[in-house]
Amino acid sequence: MCADRIHRIVIAIILGVIMGMAGAGMVQLAFLSQLFVMIMLFIWAFTNFCPSLYVLRKVLPPCSEN
Repeated sequence: MCADRIHRIVIAIILGVIMGMAGAGMVQLAFLSQLFVMIMLFIWAFTNFCPSLYVLRKVLPPCSEN
């Protein structure tokens, strides 16, 4: 697996955990976690730099440009 695919899988898992926290009554923690994810996605959108992808690409190979 390449870094970009792992990154998308991790984001999906994090959003699922946040939904679980909200469903379990930990609404404040879920809100703060969701806010953090949103801020990271905004940083990625506006600057084209994602800190988590930067770290993942150091460990895993990037996806091919096919």
